[in-house]
Amino acid sequence: MHITFIRPNLGDFRGTDAMEPMVFALLASRTPASVRIAFHDERLAPVPLDVETDLVAMTVETYTARRAYQIAAHYRRRGVPVVMGGYHPTLLADEAAQYCDAIVIGDAEGVWEQIVEDARGGRLARVYRQDGDVPIDGLKPNRAIFRGKRYAPVSLVQYGRGCRLACDFCSIHAFYKRRIVQRPVKDVVAELETLPRSRPVFFVDDNLFSDVPTLTRLLEAVTPLGIRWTCQTTVDITRDDKLLALMARSGCMLALVGFESLSELNLAQIGKKWNLRRGDYTKGIRKLHDHGIMIYGTFVFGYDDDGPDAFERSVEFAIESGFCIANFNPLTPTPGTALMNRLTHEGRLLHERWWLDPRFRYGDATFVPRGMTPEQLTEGCWSARQSFYRYSSIARRVCAEPALYARPTRFGVLLASNLVSRREIRRKQGSRLGTEEALHPVEVAA
Repeated sequence: MHITFIRPNLGDFRGTDAMEPMVFALLASRTPASVRIAFHDERLAPVPLDVETDLVAMTVETYTARRAYQIAAHYRRRGVPVVMGGYHPTLLADEAAQYCDAIVIGDAEGVWEQIVEDARGGRLARVYRQDGDVPIDGLKPNRAIFRGKRYAPVSLVQYGRGCRLACDFCSIHAFYKRRIVQRPVKDVVAELETLPRSRPVFFVDDNLFSDVPTLTRLLEAVTPLGIRWTCQTTVDITRDDKLLALMARSGCMLALVGFESLSELNLAQIGKKWNLRRGDYTKGIRKLHDHGIMIYGTFVFGYDDDGPDAFERSVEFAIESGFCIANFNPLTPTPGTALMNRLTHEGRLLHERWWLDPRFRYGDATFVPRGMTPEQLTEGCWSARQSFYRYSSIARRVCAEPALYARPTRFGVLLASNLVSRREIRRKQGSRLGTEEALHPVEVAA
């Protein structure tokens, strides 16, 4: 038997910032040794549509759904069955089921093995469902499938899944609700010990900070390894000085922090009002930088308290704060989220399903904001990204935090990440999702 894994891109073009998609390494590790595996990542190279294979498996995000459906159509026309999993098929099962032979709802652990056996026997079910908490101890990703592919020089490792927060725009909350499942620390350490020390580690958890005792156990175990690492977290981590010191001592060099907005009214609408509790952002930023931890700050625009002036204020804040990297995104409703439900109820969506609409372009506004026009939202985010990544901005940020960026490794990360971001922002902005091919859904029997 031969299985082909495919990671679709936003469209049929290549990028230079792709990281290893660990879901396929996990699936490969759970595939019987008797099964031949091929893996194609469309972000790196065109996906061959004529290979001989017995099953195609894809993970599908909302932004890649249109392209995934187009790729699937090519294989299905040849009689090759296609199975899809990930956030999008889980949250919009009825749609995804029209473009493939089987869908996975929830995490793949515990059902992938059954899918392989069913495909081998020619008896694929329409739906495979993973309900409830799935133990993720004993995970051993098979990174051999990434050999020879030009990914960003960083090793991805997962400690846990889910997030304790409930931001109304977040697909992670829609997928996991309040559930958080974590690996045994010993398993994480064992995996880290197999990775090259020359590469930094990125903990891919949507929020590494679930609680103080849990994160402390991980950091204490990681410290003796002498690795450099980055993560995604929340600004409330800066309220615990001991935890910050332990993060720095264990090798944390950069943290992605969702600031989201400078407006308290917006933060309340997001469900993140506590972001500014017990002090302002400046205090938390100062603590991170004093511990030698660089910041990747993210912002979203389009909430009700945002006007056309919100973009410039946020960019100036990010520059004056000396952020290493930042992203300025138009608020975008995705399936299953409270945001999507609210905007649908209010009749403010510009497309019924923007991810399938051939008129939609990457970076476009998808709804009518209250404080500006959709065109102002689109242009404001694009302008903010351009402003932040200008060479003059990079210089200003270095000058804002001279002690932080005086360290060669940190200055190197800043320079490399900003150059890549400049290039990829220009490549993606305004690009179509998928290709010009029409979508041909197949009616699914009830």
